[in-house]
Amino acid sequence: MNEIDPARRFTAAAVRKLEASATKETPAGINEVARQVASQYRRDTMSPVMVSGVVRLIELALMFASGLAAYFWYVGVFQYLPWQYPLAIASISLLAVILLDVADGYQIAALMRPFNHVGRIVLCWSAAFALMAVAAFFMKMSQDYSRVLFAIWFAAGLALLLVFRLVLSRLIRRWARDGRMERRAVIVGGGKAAETLIRSVEKQPYNDIRICGIFDDRDDSRSPPIVAGYPKLGTISELIAFARIARIDMLIVSLPITAETRVLQLLKKLWVLPVDIRLSAHSNALQFRPRSYSYIGAVPMLDIFDKPINGWDSVAKRAFDIVFSIIGIVLFSPVMLATAIAIKLDSKGPVLFKQKRHGFNNEVVEVYKFRSMYAEQSDPTARKTVTKNDPRVTRVGRFIRKTSIDELPQFFNSLFGSLSLVGPRPHAVAAQSHNLLYNEVVDGYFARHKVKPGVTGWAQINGWRGEMDTNEKIRMRTEYDLFYIENWSMLFDLKILLLTPVRLLNTENAY
Repeated sequence: MNEIDPARRFTAAAVRKLEASATKETPAGINEVARQVASQYRRDTMSPVMVSGVVRLIELALMFASGLAAYFWYVGVFQYLPWQYPLAIASISLLAVILLDVADGYQIAALMRPFNHVGRIVLCWSAAFALMAVAAFFMKMSQDYSRVLFAIWFAAGLALLLVFRLVLSRLIRRWARDGRMERRAVIVGGGKAAETLIRSVEKQPYNDIRICGIFDDRDDSRSPPIVAGYPKLGTISELIAFARIARIDMLIVSLPITAETRVLQLLKKLWVLPVDIRLSAHSNALQFRPRSYSYIGAVPMLDIFDKPINGWDSVAKRAFDIVFSIIGIVLFSPVMLATAIAIKLDSKGPVLFKQKRHGFNNEVVEVYKFRSMYAEQSDPTARKTVTKNDPRVTRVGRFIRKTSIDELPQFFNSLFGSLSLVGPRPHAVAAQSHNLLYNEVVDGYFARHKVKPGVTGWAQINGWRGEMDTNEKIRMRTEYDLFYIENWSMLFDLKILLLTPVRLLNTENAY
């Protein structure tokens, strides 16, 4: 991709065609141009980090399988397999993957251009065999292995590796061309600085960045409506609404570090979004140590915020949710069945109550609960908070709310993916405190939505559950939620999950 894919830019004619309706504001707070651009990026893409990780696993499996195949071809399919051979084959395969990783053999640029990296692949594969041979010599085990067998495996494994890389390069090129594998970026700040940044990024061969547009608070006299072929889609405030629609991976701030006040103002608005935020350092006079930067090709960036629970962490968390949700459903199925029968006998209406709540990235999700109120008095919007001795709550409802049994159907939300087992508790879309929406009470409230909401959370096991009848309670819950996001780990999730049943015994704030 030395030449820029035409699909990566918006032509001036296309922008002018849309600009006729640019002043028309849509319900989401962005103009029609931005809405049409955002609609092109609604679909999730394959993460380059995830792709390179999967390639590591596939190559490890291919090398191990080719080693076993070489053994059975040379020795015989039904012959005894001494333990030394699988151990040696696994060790060489793992060592080859590690060496390729150290040599940047799993970077997207290397995967897209296998012919340019043949020497590196041969060297790493050879080094893995050489290191294993040295280890076998010093352990006095070299006589236990067949040199002919390993020579056959060396040749076959290398050929298989090169063929796989060739096929993979064609796939990755197709994915990049079709927009299925890319990192979507928005430039924050326009004018000459943005143009210089865009040109620098475009010069990078085989970069996986797709620039989706530019947002800038300055008017057209100071920040042109089209910069380097990309349209200015709106202001920084409109960028928040844009990022709620489009699946954006990165915001690149193209302002000098010396513009400290303006950079801080931007970051105060943008940090609530679940994206990587980078400050372009390509034209800064200040120079930091190389390790202070991340890079897009050769363009240096200062890392300001990282998207939480990203890449393989998100895979691990999803696996955690599926496994423990199934366990929870099996363990609590008798309780859920008994609750459903009790609700049906106690009052008329459906067993389950569905409520729209804020989910990941402010998306609206439908959360399941056991119905705890009289059907005709249910409040799906949650504008009126449930209070102590609330007449709307049924007899069974008081018990299941106090014991949190009403939340058990959310195991199914977690299993199907709209919630996580552990995370900030989702609040109803119209939830209020003293006639103010929660985001009007707490500055940065929507930063809670940088991760998927949970069935239980750090705030809940620390006592911040139940009625949010004061602004202080909302602030404290948000503070605990943000602590969880910033300090997430699988062990932290497990700790919260195990402590939840114990802490729920305290029912003081639940009614």
